Amino acid sequence: MILTIDGVSKTLAPGTGFLQLANRLQSERSAPIVLAEADGQLRELRGEIWEGADIHFITSEEAIGRDTYNRSCSMLFFAALYKTARIRRAVLHYSVGSGYYYTVQADEPVDEGFISRVEARMREMVREQHLFYKRSVRTQEAIRLFEKKGFSDKARLFSTRIASAVNIYSLDGYEDYNYGYMVPHTGCLSYFKLLPYHEGILLLLPDRQNPTGIPAYTAEEKLFAAQWEGEMWAAGLGIDTIGGLNARIIAGNSRKTILIAEAKQEARIAEIASRIRQRGSVRFVLVAGPSSSGKTTFSQRLMVQLEAQGLMPHYIGVDNYFIPRDLIPAGRDGQKDFESLSALDVECFNADMTALLEGKEVRMPTYDFISGKRVYKGETIRLGGEDVLVIEGIHCLNDELTKSLPKESKFKVYISALTQLNVDEHNRVPSRDGRLIRRIIRDHRTRGYSAASTINMWEKVRQGEENYIFPYQETADVFFNSALPYELAVLKPYVLPLLFGIGPDDAAYLEARRLLKFLDYFLPLPPEDVPTNSILREFIGGGCFRL
Repeated sequence: MILTIDGVSKTLAPGTGFLQLANRLQSERSAPIVLAEADGQLRELRGEIWEGADIHFITSEEAIGRDTYNRSCSMLFFAALYKTARIRRAVLHYSVGSGYYYTVQADEPVDEGFISRVEARMREMVREQHLFYKRSVRTQEAIRLFEKKGFSDKARLFSTRIASAVNIYSLDGYEDYNYGYMVPHTGCLSYFKLLPYHEGILLLLPDRQNPTGIPAYTAEEKLFAAQWEGEMWAAGLGIDTIGGLNARIIAGNSRKTILIAEAKQEARIAEIASRIRQRGSVRFVLVAGPSSSGKTTFSQRLMVQLEAQGLMPHYIGVDNYFIPRDLIPAGRDGQKDFESLSALDVECFNADMTALLEGKEVRMPTYDFISGKRVYKGETIRLGGEDVLVIEGIHCLNDELTKSLPKESKFKVYISALTQLNVDEHNRVPSRDGRLIRRIIRDHRTRGYSAASTINMWEKVRQGEENYIFPYQETADVFFNSALPYELAVLKPYVLPLLFGIGPDDAAYLEARRLLKFLDYFLPLPPEDVPTNSILREFIGGGCFRL
């Protein structure tokens, strides 16, 4: 039979399978082949190839492939865990670094010896190349199966699904539901490491830069504490999983859920403002975080709370200090890198901030994105005794940006949307998905961008975050979690038509289909009860701040 592989015509024997062909081509790839894209659709490697198929093999270097590798490795962990000891409950909480954090309740201590035995069993299963079997069962049968296993979160998740069937995977006798595709067998999963961490277990996995190795783990204690606090708070309300959120919506408690979540955030912002006031020496509040974290709305709400504390806040966007567009250096892709620190006039910024600290009046620039130059429109600032600057920009945690300013005059805030929700006990909701959905909606509403254009540039955005934001997050004085546990239920009606508008010929199609499948788990919520000062309003509109 004749088919096409990455644009090249090939002739294969009839009955050749994806896995057989992938094994032949593996030596030509720099990372494990984990999936195939055939005629515009994702395919697991267990199936047979058909005449005329147009195929692209996906490795763990690609985002979808990396997710598949990590998801499969997580199921390998659970299978080995339940083979090693009597487990009362095991939960995947969230990503930590390049890996996942789990807590385990067992009939024996979860100590280093226990963790070593689980890892040894995982590696044994890799050598034995156990197959990932998939079977489709009726939804009601899946609910009964997982109730019997004690996986109540999965049973509750399926209770609101319209689909009549559920795909269940089995691995060496262990059965589970997994949100997404899996590798064909455990032999594909050579790269992982288990570590004891806090009260649980850390499963380290390859990262974007090194898909065939395990990076050294550097503890991110502030980020971990923010994630744990957020999830434990949501768990206390019963909304740490999608099924729990859907149950509150069905029970008619959505308005109360929204009010509680918003009150939690407002209390945290008030606490941050109080800390700034109490420190006394702060003149520069520096706010940074990844894309679509709600930095601008957060800054406006923080200014309200600072004023309530008796301070006089002024907002400054670091983007106004871009150098002329024709001087901005190009990145590795040959395009101008607006996210690099070298795209900013750091010397001018420091000169202006130092002058303000000295009590001088300073003319403030505005960057004209049409002409690509800084302009001055007559705005000036002079700092009085109670004045504070709230400065927002992706480099605000990098001391190189504020190198001339005294340390005691700076207060750093890291903001990110660290989702408190998981799909169920064993499937997480990546925080990046929430941020991407936020950005798709905002880009379409405020800039007229299509969902496809936002998705297609998302990997570049994330690379900029990894280069310029994440390395500095632990230097922050405080972390602020801008995720709202109810938000994806509100965002769903806004983003669905945008995602459905992406056709199969677009490079963003597979990612759009993945997001559509993910959003199918959520019951929708109307936006009327979302307060006008909510961070969510930055994305859906109708907010009370001028952004």
